[in-house]
Amino acid sequence: MALQSPDRASPSGCFHCGLPLNPGTDAQAVIRGHERMFCCTGCKAVCEAIHAAGLEGFYRRTTAGEPLGPPPELPRDLSLYDLDAVQEEFVDTARADREINLLVEGIHCAACVWLIENGLKTLPGVEEARVNLTGRRLRVRWNNGRIQLSRILGRLGAIGYAAVPFDPESAEGALRRAERNLLYRLAWAGFAMMNLLWISIALYSGADEGEFRGLFHWIGLLLATPTLLYSGYPFYQGAWKGLRSGHLSMDLPIAVGATITWCYSFYVTVSGTRTGEVYWDTVVNFLFVILVGRFLEGLSKREAVASTQRLLDLQPKVATVLRDGSESVVPLRSIVRGELVLVRPGERVPVDGEVTDGTSEVDESMLTGESRPVPKTTGAAVSAGTINRAGVLRVRATAMLRDTALGRIIRLVEDAQSSRAPIQRLADRIVPWFVALTLGLGALTFIIWLGTGIEIALMAGTSVLIITCPCAFGMATPMAVAVASGLGAARGILVKNGAVLERLSDIDHFVFDKTGTLTLGRPEVTGWRVGSGPWRRLDADGLDLSARSLLRQVGALERLSEHPAAAAVLDLCARVGIGLEGIHCAAVEVVPGQGIRGLVDGVVVAVGTAEWIERQGLTARPAEGAAADLEWLVDAGSIHCAVAGLGTLVLATEDRLRPGAAEVVARMRAQGIRVTLLTGDRLAVARRIAAALGDVEVIAEVLPADKDRMIAQLQAAGQRVAMVGDGVNDAPALVRADVGIAMGSGTDVSIAGADIVLMSDALERVLEAAELSRRTLRTIRQNIAISIAYNLIMVPLAMAAVITPLIAALSMPISSLAVIGNSARIRGMFN
Repeated sequence: MALQSPDRASPSGCFHCGLPLNPGTDAQAVIRGHERMFCCTGCKAVCEAIHAAGLEGFYRRTTAGEPLGPPPELPRDLSLYDLDAVQEEFVDTARADREINLLVEGIHCAACVWLIENGLKTLPGVEEARVNLTGRRLRVRWNNGRIQLSRILGRLGAIGYAAVPFDPESAEGALRRAERNLLYRLAWAGFAMMNLLWISIALYSGADEGEFRGLFHWIGLLLATPTLLYSGYPFYQGAWKGLRSGHLSMDLPIAVGATITWCYSFYVTVSGTRTGEVYWDTVVNFLFVILVGRFLEGLSKREAVASTQRLLDLQPKVATVLRDGSESVVPLRSIVRGELVLVRPGERVPVDGEVTDGTSEVDESMLTGESRPVPKTTGAAVSAGTINRAGVLRVRATAMLRDTALGRIIRLVEDAQSSRAPIQRLADRIVPWFVALTLGLGALTFIIWLGTGIEIALMAGTSVLIITCPCAFGMATPMAVAVASGLGAARGILVKNGAVLERLSDIDHFVFDKTGTLTLGRPEVTGWRVGSGPWRRLDADGLDLSARSLLRQVGALERLSEHPAAAAVLDLCARVGIGLEGIHCAAVEVVPGQGIRGLVDGVVVAVGTAEWIERQGLTARPAEGAAADLEWLVDAGSIHCAVAGLGTLVLATEDRLRPGAAEVVARMRAQGIRVTLLTGDRLAVARRIAAALGDVEVIAEVLPADKDRMIAQLQAAGQRVAMVGDGVNDAPALVRADVGIAMGSGTDVSIAGADIVLMSDALERVLEAAELSRRTLRTIRQNIAISIAYNLIMVPLAMAAVITPLIAALSMPISSLAVIGNSARIRGMFN
């Protein structure tokens, strides 16, 4: 369908926005060799800027939405936004490459997205410009050394958009203003409806045959006309914009039906004929009812997707800061990294930070979904939005506002709610044809009934136009995705986009990493041996002097490693009371997958696999002795340690299964889902873990770099695979899988490559994510079925003249409200 460009704009309208020209306007300019008129100097300036930048393609891309209007007024003193003191509320000013979210006034359609993104990308220093049409927000990344923020804001103003740094409170204010405006139109329609009811009662009671018939008709005209123009303006606004852009909007059938009914009533009133009836009450009543429906839809949508606002409400607005030895209550935006914040019992932690003093328990359920408070003491990390339960904490701020874990969660939820699942594409293609079909059915109904009388034909045709509703079909997917992503966030399940939910619902094979996913990831030392001596159980025999001497050297080296085995060694040192202070380490070398080597007080120490230590030339592999006849050592892991001149120490370790892991796997297998354990550990160790899980499939002795290849092989066999890992050495496999699920730490919500991030380490969340995806897809299909069933039932009734326009107006919001209500049911699935 051809789209309208300004070259074909009405000569009586503004060349840029198409609105009527103001009387006496002198705003004109030469555009592409032709004299053009504009409604104001703002439209003139914007149009000149668009053509000067070579962006006139904007006009050809204009699609459905609100009408173009004169450009909004720019914020004053744009240069203030160049100051770091102002920018630090919204961006990280420590770097030259900066990123900001802007709330943009004037965005109304996909053409605006194209114009803004292409208009900014031509500026030197602008690295990325990405528009979120749903949220009317723009994310810009720029090099502050090459271009100032004020110039970016100025360029937006030049092409017709006013932008300010995004503030949730101002965005909420704009939403409330829109709701208030709709409420005013609803109130006026209600006032006119109540008065017209009295006139209708009089006419139906016999006044239509008396001398006051004409008077009542004219009073009805005086009440219905301003109602149509004011209360019906949103429908005409959307319909006109759709026609200008060559797009049939959902408002068009409503506008056509209201206009035709008004025109016929106007004819009867002005002509004074006694063969027809007026339908002023019908015009006003169905406008009132439709506005009520839209208002209720708005409230229902807002409640259904209120998860983002509830997350925003978790962020305190002020904090108690310790400055110069005294307490000061300051706005959160004035806190700088490194300051000390005082958190009293019962208060929410205002920033991400590290506890420097105090002991307490913190409720982190908003992050992890776990209700059990977490103990916090000096050195522990705390997150913004969590609740301090008992003691007083002093916290050194490390991240504020959007940089906190809570801020990143909010961004993920917003991105997911504004994303589009693949099933939504079908709805987007159908809706315009749906509207065209509605207009055709309305015209056909009018023609069919015209032989029985103009009034019946008019009422039947209008009823078809009003009752046919593609709105529910259009919101079937986004409503379900928005509610599901909000519920997931509340449960500690962060879904990065709606398409993930659709893919996850079709998964038939879950692959779990072992260490840190199915197991606790914290191996514990359960036994030891020195050289070729006998194995000893740690809890029964303790450590002798030779073992303590070796362990002291090994522990000092392991302080410099982040491997889980190092944590087990250091934990053992603490348990047996070995101090590691005053030991000097040098020439430390870490070989991934093999071990660590270095000089400890001048002595060579190596920790790692037996084969690797042998290759270091430190010692031969110790004899295995009688390990096989000790049940607690069968298939145990081991840490081989060698100290030059002192001998070898071998530590037996065990990594325990996470609580509930076996139950989660059993439930998956009961649902017909294949489960595989993927690990780099020895096959014997992996089989022991698999047996504890219920004899699941095993792929063992796989290096981190090869996990991606194993996932690809499973997919090549026709399986739809979800990979569950810790997001560190599993990153390539997470990306390769159809769905990548990363077990988060409660604060790391931006694990690269993962489609879903679990905020806690509870494996039950994996099951919940799968159940949520299936419920979401089932709800989407139900919503589509509701929309189709509504139209299949109601449209034939309207074409048969069984339904009046008023009944049609009452019925039209029902399908939309049913879709919203059905989507909202997702929130109760875990209750």
